Amino acid sequence: MELTDEQRQYLEGHQLAVLGTGKRDGSPQLSMINYRFDGTHIFISVTSDRAKWKNTQRQPRIALLIPDGRRQLVIYGSVEGIPGGPARDAAIASIRAAMGNPLAPDADMAAFSKQLDEAKRVVLKITPEQVFANN
Repeated sequence: MELTDEQRQYLEGHQLAVLGTGKRDGSPQLSMINYRFDGTHIFISVTSDRAKWKNTQRQPRIALLIPDGRRQLVIYGSVEGIPGGPARDAAIASIRAAMGNPLAPDADMAAFSKQLDEAKRVVLKITPEQVFANN
């Protein structure tokens, strides 16, 4: 789906959201998360031992609420899990930079990747399919 310019600006202007996934029994599971929006997809760094990862690997449908006081943007979409490799490493580096903790320009990417593997860091890549906003 194509986001409007206003929706893109809203996503780019925020970093905190509530992620809704489905538990094994079908009930909802909610988590406060930080995210990075690249203009098309939303990226979230999690660990593979958390419910967010397990739930999305079993049922790759999510809801994401991005609040701003009484304003909000709600996204329904699908998730692709990125468990490792250069795509995961680049996404996490991008998330870190957006949160004000960029990698050094001369960072050893092999060592960074190893650290992510040891920490069980993975990425959820969200593709928005429906977007609702209130002003």
